[in-house]
Amino acid sequence: MKNNVLIGIVAGIGLLTVINSYMIFTDNGVDYQKTEAVTPTNNIAATPANPNMDIQSTPEVPAGPSTSIKFEEMEHDFGTIEQDTKNTKIFKFTNTGENPLIISNATGSCGCTVPNYPRNPIAPGETGEIEVVYSPGKQVNQQTKTVSITANTEPSTTVLRVKANVNPGEQTEG
Repeated sequence: MKNNVLIGIVAGIGLLTVINSYMIFTDNGVDYQKTEAVTPTNNIAATPANPNMDIQSTPEVPAGPSTSIKFEEMEHDFGTIEQDTKNTKIFKFTNTGENPLIISNATGSCGCTVPNYPRNPIAPGETGEIEVVYSPGKQVNQQTKTVSITANTEPSTTVLRVKANVNPGEQTEG
């Protein structure tokens, strides 16, 4: 009886070896060539059913050889401001590298923080400005918002901050 069990085990292993060998040496129409990885982009947008969707898409890859950037300040405090106002800050910077600075994108952390950035390359040693408009709407109390700058720098993303204490104003009873 022991010999029959042993023969069964050896036969099973042999059968598995034959099946695995067949699978390895046949491609069944599968192409095993190495291909470049595809980075998914996020094309999800806000819809009427979900207007507050806050999905971050994959950042753009910066163009051009790497350079460096230096801002005069990385953060600005507007102090106490009122609801429903527009508050503007100009962030000044210098291309401190040896190659042209190419800003490929600038995005605010929410719709209330809107950056405007130069679309043309900034030559080495030259300066530029990024305008950030913060409109708090009905936000209240202490707020901190960010602007992410994507450029051909190392690291590729630089984060600026604006802060404000939003005065709730007169509250009316309904």
